[in-house]
Amino acid sequence: MKSRVQELAERINMSCDEFVGEMRKRGCSEPTALKIWKGEYEDFVDYNDNNVQLSNLRKAAEVLSVRTGTLIPK
Repeated sequence: MKSRVQELAERINMSCDEFVGEMRKRGCSEPTALKIWKGEYEDFVDYNDNNVQLSNLRKAAEVLSVRTGTLIPK
């Protein structure tokens, strides 16, 4: 099953390597970028503005040209 990030990346023909590279340009570590790619962030709840995971999701949203809320499962 694809993560939400993988679904959105597929829409713009972005590979995992491209996603990780773009995340690294924004200061995200490779292991963290891969977790986001795999959707492992989806287990987190109660996001707040100081949350590191939310900061990384904002970076992912920028890479994928979507809004952050698009990445958070309902």
